[in-house]
Amino acid sequence: MPELTQITDIQARFAAEDYVADRALALTVKLAGDLQKPILLEGEAGVGKTEVAKVLARVLDTPLIRLQCYEGLDANNALYEWNYARQLLHIRMAEHDAQARATLETTIFDDRFLLNRPLLAAIRHPGPRPAVLLIDEVDRADEEFEAFLLEVLSDYQVTVPEIGTFRAAQPPYVLLTSNRTRELNDALKRRCLYLWVDYPSAEKEREIISRRLPALDAQLATAITKTMQTLREIDFYKRPGIAETLDWSRALLGLGVDALTPALLLETAGVILKHRDDVARLRDTDLDRLLAGEAPDPTSSRQVY
Repeated sequence: MPELTQITDIQARFAAEDYVADRALALTVKLAGDLQKPILLEGEAGVGKTEVAKVLARVLDTPLIRLQCYEGLDANNALYEWNYARQLLHIRMAEHDAQARATLETTIFDDRFLLNRPLLAAIRHPGPRPAVLLIDEVDRADEEFEAFLLEVLSDYQVTVPEIGTFRAAQPPYVLLTSNRTRELNDALKRRCLYLWVDYPSAEKEREIISRRLPALDAQLATAITKTMQTLREIDFYKRPGIAETLDWSRALLGLGVDALTPALLLETAGVILKHRDDVARLRDTDLDRLLAGEAPDPTSSRQVY
């Protein structure tokens, strides 16, 4: 893809969309274009994997086509379906026309009645630039669906038995995300460029906050960053990601606060933590020490009300 040929240029373009892309991500994006290979982004939920696809679509000024995976997802929902209502109407209209009845068998499975689902829509995207296809949370789908994806990811083509094979004139830019709720099979991984997306460093997280919420007080943004970095050192069931950082920052900005306190942290804990046991564990933590940027001693607890 000629639009993304330099690593520094990719980083600059992502930065213009308020996404802080490190060199590893920018390099992976460049190689995906050069090699026409999908990218598999793995990491904890909330670290910005899905956002990569959204930003990439904006950078390339091309449509983002999203397939949200879930247990039980099958080829029909991901690839195509027939518009049965229109087909039935076509059949009824043909009953009153001898010529239409004669050609009914060849016209009933016509492109007019084909509903393009995300995979086929990405393959058939006319351009001028390739679409960005996001296959989100692929680890939630079944192994059978993974096997179905292999043809799409290898050859950028899909087959509709009633019509034939559609091959992409311009292979879409494909990004798959996984939260590692299960291990993906090796055949799928071999077809992709792999990148682990980790929690951001303190410096990167602070920059993300300042880019996304420039109205937030600088000292408060620094305190939020320090607190979030420390929270991730606690063995929560679900550690908060950058998505929770931004949500909490917006919440605090809306509340008009200028400093973090233990009481405020507990009042807004539901923005950061999503499990009852995690909130209870936070309540039993030495919050003064946590807000000072020191990881609480796991052997000690102090109830805060």
